[in-house]
Amino acid sequence: MSSTEVETAQSDAKRAVVLVAKSAFAASPYKQMQRLADLAATLPGVDHASFGFTEQGTPSLREALAALRQTNVSDILILPLMLPVEPSFTAWLVKSLRRWQAEDGAPWPSMRIAQGLAESPLLPVLMAELVAGADAATTVPPLEKLTPEGSLVPAQKRRVLVCQGGPCNAAGADLIWGHLRNQQDRQKLRITGDGTMTAKSTCLGPCNLAPVLQVFPEGTYYGGVTEAAIDRIVSEHLLGGVVVEDFAYQPTGRKQVLRR
Repeated sequence: MSSTEVETAQSDAKRAVVLVAKSAFAASPYKQMQRLADLAATLPGVDHASFGFTEQGTPSLREALAALRQTNVSDILILPLMLPVEPSFTAWLVKSLRRWQAEDGAPWPSMRIAQGLAESPLLPVLMAELVAGADAATTVPPLEKLTPEGSLVPAQKRRVLVCQGGPCNAAGADLIWGHLRNQQDRQKLRITGDGTMTAKSTCLGPCNLAPVLQVFPEGTYYGGVTEAAIDRIVSEHLLGGVVVEDFAYQPTGRKQVLRR
């Protein structure tokens, strides 16, 4: 390729930025993310900007990337907005991106992950501005009397625990958790069928089968869980009452390896 052809290809390249946060539950954080995406879209060298969540929230990071792939972008920069960033974040994000690419089988744009905000030399400047504007900060008024509040005892009969141990986090448990929570919201799982509650847990035990989740009341262990596995577990097990044997691991009393 000649130098002129290279320059033409570079000028035709479309670059996108995807802002990444962990979760959002209400309208306000969505508006904040959209405002930040609009700001990112005005930066030099950025042709498109959007956002996605690694835990609960829509769009998920995978959905945001899927939408970008329907456009003509050739380069995607993932920009994490979380502070602090766990050491395993980049590792499992890379693994998840590679898995999505392998599952898809179609060409992907070039993917890059930006450094975390904590490493930015501009962070001290931003902190200084926030401290300088302390007079405008929200004051927390004292509470004169603590009034007890009532709570309903959940009627749901099913529980799904998603392991948050080290190996599971390194294998992308946060993304799996986010996909499950989004499906819980979309399919109204709390009030559908027997009703399902979901929760994060500490280590569930079979670390080499990561990422792992466990479904009650059966106590079924699922390993090597992906978004596609979550969809089947929801439709077949949580709603249909049938264990998904493709991802299930029974307590055999012997060590088991992850099936591929």
